[in-house]
Amino acid sequence: MIHSMTAFASAKGQSGPYAWAWELRSVNAKGLDLRLRVPDWIAGLEAALRTRIGAALTRGSVSLSLRLTREDELATLSVNAAQLDAVLDALAVIETRALDRGISLAPSRAADILAQRGVLEQSGGDEDTTALRNTLLDAFEPLLADFLAMRAAEGRALHDVLNTQIGRIETLTAEAAALADTRRFDMAEALRQNLARVLDNAAGTDADRVAQELAMIAVKADITEELDRLQAHVGAARDLLAADGAVGRKLDFLTQEFNREANTLCSKSQHMAMTAVGLELKAVIDQLREQVQNVE
Repeated sequence: MIHSMTAFASAKGQSGPYAWAWELRSVNAKGLDLRLRVPDWIAGLEAALRTRIGAALTRGSVSLSLRLTREDELATLSVNAAQLDAVLDALAVIETRALDRGISLAPSRAADILAQRGVLEQSGGDEDTTALRNTLLDAFEPLLADFLAMRAAEGRALHDVLNTQIGRIETLTAEAAALADTRRFDMAEALRQNLARVLDNAAGTDADRVAQELAMIAVKADITEELDRLQAHVGAARDLLAADGAVGRKLDFLTQEFNREANTLCSKSQHMAMTAVGLELKAVIDQLREQVQNVE
């Protein structure tokens, strides 16, 4: 069953003097992009979290934040001098470049600078953070499970939408196939009429040459291969929807193939009813491709 790349989960907890709040969310992306905001004074926490998320997910832009507070008197706030210098240097560069372009910036406030990541740190002194890290990692597991459950639930809903759109493509392909005989007759009649007008005004025309040109026109206008490929793509799409694992990239590639065949069908059509079917095919395929962007 497919999974969606869109999901959200949150959780709160407390152990001893520490209280925390997690937020984990994701949206669609071409690959796996992990963005973590966790206390950097807890040794090994971010690396462990990245490993666990990376083992559970294949694609998506994933953001994880952890707000951690300590209630006892050992908790202290301190300024990270190196990070503060880096922020101030960056502000100086920005203000100088702005002045060079005649842009006046509002004065920076101390509160804004302190809000930058890493400038103001909260810690418990020189204590060993191993126990706290393990506690937080244990608390992260149910959060991750809830997050994955939501991606699965979103995937089930997405599966129904995609299956409906693929069914519509199959129906339109069948309609195009049913129109093929009528189209063939109408095109042959139009060719006969056009040929009669040409022959009436072109004495001494080479009949063999005319026959060759007509044969080439007929070959170029044939849509049998496009219809066969569209039907084959429908089967491939349904197989992917039923498969386990990350199939989003394959589905995205398949929608490109669907679109290519629909474009060729329209360009070869030369028949009003067939063109209408081809245009509707393109519209449904475009809707399918939009939805496929959310599949992991």
